[in-house]
Amino acid sequence: MSIDTTPSKVATNALQALPFSSLIGGPLDAAIKAQAMAAKTSWEFIQQVGLNEDKATGKKEAVNVTFYYNKNGQMTKLIVPLLTIVPIPYIAIDEVQINFKANISASSSSVSETSSSETTEAGGSAKASFGYGPFSVSAEFKANYSSKKDSKASEESKYSVEYTMDVQVHAGQSDMPAGLATVLNILQSSITDANSKGTFTFSPANPQVDVAALAKDGKFAVNITANIKDSNGLVLAGEQVALTTKGGKAITFDAIPDQTTDSNGNVTFTVTGVLTDPANPYNEAVEFTLADAKQGLSASGILSFIGQLPA
Repeated sequence: MSIDTTPSKVATNALQALPFSSLIGGPLDAAIKAQAMAAKTSWEFIQQVGLNEDKATGKKEAVNVTFYYNKNGQMTKLIVPLLTIVPIPYIAIDEVQINFKANISASSSSVSETSSSETTEAGGSAKASFGYGPFSVSAEFKANYSSKKDSKASEESKYSVEYTMDVQVHAGQSDMPAGLATVLNILQSSITDANSKGTFTFSPANPQVDVAALAKDGKFAVNITANIKDSNGLVLAGEQVALTTKGGKAITFDAIPDQTTDSNGNVTFTVTGVLTDPANPYNEAVEFTLADAKQGLSASGILSFIGQLPA
């Protein structure tokens, strides 16, 4: 009896019918969707942790963390964007391994068995006697016959298909996208310290008038530029700033009108006047004060006059 090859053909056809596109494409599709979810998680983290939104205007601002510390004997406030000091989750899948293994087991067997036996029984018995007198012989005969015949045949076919698939995915913290890295660098550069009461600075730090360089009429003009910031280190635009002087022994100052800070928080005053005693050398220090009444901020300096007017 020949071996049936049908099981092996069936097993091979079953292997060829496996959906390899789904087996390989399924894990890759899942990896792509997982990467998209990771990117969305990063964006949601930035939105929820690093930004504040004005519900009325929709304007978003970076969340800042404020630290107070002592700087040169003054309480100073350090303002740091939160996104620059906390790690932003940016997980990227950088490797996907798909291992596929299929086992085909096919077998066919055939068993044939034939056995036979015969038994025949025929009825019969006979008796015979020979001789006379004291010498005689007797015999009895019996015979039987039996016949039996058996036969057996069997076939067996087996096949199986088994496959396993291992998927390994590796992911880790990836480098930030160039745009996000640029934003973080900008935020990092915005880290600043500010006086807890605000600041009022001016330049030049020591304004001075060279009397010998003036004309004989003794008229002078000095520019003083001031800058004003609030307690968060932000420039204050549109603030009204006044400059006042305490006068000098032989110096007359012209009236100095109030000025308004520009968009950068700067304001420039031109201090003008005349020296009234050309015969004597000058060596005077006149105190002046810059003040912003609205913010309660002020700064003081010394305007020096040195030299003698030309004869």
